[in-house]
Amino acid sequence: MRSIRELDTVELIIDAQGLLDSIRGANRVIDAGTLRALQQSGNYVVGLFDDSEGEDRMVGASIAFFGEPGKRTMHSHITALLPEYRGRGWGRELKEHQRQWAFSREVGRITWTFDPLVARNAHFFLTVLGARATGYTVNQYGIFGGGDAGDESDRLDVEWALADIAKPPASDAVVATVEIPTDIEGMRETDPSAAHEWRLRLRADIEQQLSQGRRLAGFETGRGYLFTE
Repeated sequence: MRSIRELDTVELIIDAQGLLDSIRGANRVIDAGTLRALQQSGNYVVGLFDDSEGEDRMVGASIAFFGEPGKRTMHSHITALLPEYRGRGWGRELKEHQRQWAFSREVGRITWTFDPLVARNAHFFLTVLGARATGYTVNQYGIFGGGDAGDESDRLDVEWALADIAKPPASDAVVATVEIPTDIEGMRETDPSAAHEWRLRLRADIEQQLSQGRRLAGFETGRGYLFTE
């Protein structure tokens, strides 16, 4: 059993900070004071709890905040699960909760960024959720630890149109593919130099495709990013 609940006490906020720190490493993604301020001002600050065997353990969290009022958007800052809880469909349930929460507040789109080298996220965001890639930014957050493990923090910008979920492109519409490694996170631990080479290679490949006017239209496991004209 599991539940998704608003983090509406100081104790829960502190637990969420500890959870996110344990997932993202020493370079803190967000501090408890900011989490509390976002929650108290009506933004999306929730935890995912494992309620089995009476544990009531926080195993994931998701934080999003409202964008420009006229655009009816939210920006999802982070959605994260403990590694041992991934692959169960819980992450999808958490994002669906975020989607329904946004709908109930007349939000039509949710944006976020992610590291385009992480294959599991590319599959989840672009294929499972049906978000659309809208841009590519070189070294968006500078060099820091966390998920990039000291490498440059290139990011794909994505937009999730909540009432218009993207479909994978038709096979005959795909004009180019750009591959990525299956496990860049493991590579960063065992061979950081090779991981950095992948960063530079992917950057060059994506920028080349975009410079030709092509659109990053999806992701397929085993093939990589799919580009259409």
